[in-house]
Amino acid sequence: MATDLAAVTIFAALTAVGARLSFHLPYTPVPVTGQVFCVLLAGAVLGPRLGFASQVEYLAAGAAGLPVFSAGGGVAAMLGPTAGYLLCFPFAALMVGTIVGRLGQSTWSYSIAGLAGVGSIYLLGASWFMVWSAFLGRSVALVVVLTQSVVPFVALDVVKAALMASVAPSIRRRLRMW
Repeated sequence: MATDLAAVTIFAALTAVGARLSFHLPYTPVPVTGQVFCVLLAGAVLGPRLGFASQVEYLAAGAAGLPVFSAGGGVAAMLGPTAGYLLCFPFAALMVGTIVGRLGQSTWSYSIAGLAGVGSIYLLGASWFMVWSAFLGRSVALVVVLTQSVVPFVALDVVKAALMASVAPSIRRRLRMW
């Protein structure tokens, strides 16, 4: 139980570090960060339940005001253009852990799980981005939303999913998780 709590907290902290590894593209308010890699890794290494918990802990820390998001911390940071991505993190970790648990621990299952996790993050992230844009009176055409909140990130997120698939099995074996 104590080791589970420690693992959850470590992955929440890793996600916070991933948020600090960020840069902005000139045409979108959504930054490129290392968070996605950490979310995918949490689900793959910790499994669905603990991976989900690690991301809930991460969000709770940010909501409490700790500067764990790329835009800082606090509830206001959770209502900006990246809120949909953030709120999907627990569900993406849950999805990754569930897929790996059902398909087995092959490189392919980790890869499929990683891509499914990225897809779920995009789905909620782009949906929220559309709502946020409309709230600000900006264009909400689907092509605009996709070119600002999904397309610029696909190649890097595929690389993050591949990297997760290559390192998660050995980390999981070393930690002897689930």
